[in-house]
Amino acid sequence: MANQRRDFIKTTGLGIMALGVPSFATNSFNQSKSINIGVIGCNGMGWSNTKSILKNEGVNLVGICDVDKNVISKRLKEKNNDSRITSYSDYRELLKNKNIDAVIIGTPDHWHCKMMVDACKAGKAVYVEKPIANTIEECHIMVNVAKKYNSIVQVGQWQRSGTHYKTAIDFVRSGKLGNIRLVKVWAYQGWMKPVPIKPDSKAPKGVDYTSWLGPAPTRPFNENRFHFNFRWFWDYAGGLMTDWGVHEIDIALYAMGATTPKSVMASGGKLAYPDDASETPDTLQTVFEYDDFNMLWEHATGIDSGPYGRTEGIAFIGNNGTLVVNRGGYEIIPEKNSNIEAVKIARPEGVSYLDLHTKNFIEAIRAKDNSILNTPIESGSQAAINAQMGNIAYKTRSKIYWDASKNKFKNNDKANKLVNATYHNNWKKPTL
Repeated sequence: MANQRRDFIKTTGLGIMALGVPSFATNSFNQSKSINIGVIGCNGMGWSNTKSILKNEGVNLVGICDVDKNVISKRLKEKNNDSRITSYSDYRELLKNKNIDAVIIGTPDHWHCKMMVDACKAGKAVYVEKPIANTIEECHIMVNVAKKYNSIVQVGQWQRSGTHYKTAIDFVRSGKLGNIRLVKVWAYQGWMKPVPIKPDSKAPKGVDYTSWLGPAPTRPFNENRFHFNFRWFWDYAGGLMTDWGVHEIDIALYAMGATTPKSVMASGGKLAYPDDASETPDTLQTVFEYDDFNMLWEHATGIDSGPYGRTEGIAFIGNNGTLVVNRGGYEIIPEKNSNIEAVKIARPEGVSYLDLHTKNFIEAIRAKDNSILNTPIESGSQAAINAQMGNIAYKTRSKIYWDASKNKFKNNDKANKLVNATYHNNWKKPTL
């Protein structure tokens, strides 16, 4: 198996990188074609993505959807109440608009699958935020639906569009680090403080809370579960393991030519803030076993001092040296008596990797070619599935073994139950 992975890296290192870096071959694209977009969920990254996409020439915002009318009012005001923009409270009505070519999905994670599937069936290109789904089953559904409709789907794992990540990945694949037996991925988030316990209350005026819940279990409104902090509650998301994990795991898997692990085990819990309102662990270590290397995920809240003095990153640890890459740049640290040189490369100044990522999405739409996407749905799925496995290992408190031929865990009913999605409130799980 070790030789197979090295052969993969050697033979595909150049060709596959075409999917991992920005495409600037715009001459063959129809640059004159206007592209109309709609955004579903515009409070956080949904709006950041929208502003980035609108920097591309010939792209127009014509639809905006959110279950919070207060957010819609705020965004329309930012756009000077442009009369060309139609607002919606129900995403299904936005998808009926035949003038919309592409949609941005910036909702909480538990909505991503249903909305992406419906958008593909409506013939739209899709930019879906990460992680692509809240269960392994939904990841598979999304990949299969996108394939069936030949949809252009870009996932918001924008590190793939970063130029210094490309250079770092090239070096990892060159073999100069020697045998890479361990990859570390981590997110230490010192800014995260305890989530204070708050009582249930009525939803704010202008918020359609029933629609916000959608397929999630029915619960009373609580401010802690709404907008940004939804990330720390299992009904809607998977905590730092999925929120930050998919970014870092994506780069690790891509560089190593790996997909799903053979086994996963995890240990952690609410060790920093045991009495706060959040559900997901604030401290977690997870070990993923692949054919010829292990990957170690770590996260911790309230701490900035992560491995190698970095708050987040990926470290490829080889016999000859270690390459550490994060959003600030990358560093090569040689082992003693190694013939590789110590290098420090900073991220280019003044370059927005998010802008490169959304540019790549627009180029793929104009080219009608999903093969040039930097983070296609398959890549988003692999990162999310690995992250979900980490959470399943944590929840079951067991070492779990994956059977790739059957898409299920071996001899672990409790773990397999967590693979599948359960939809509530009369919402039906998407199908082909």
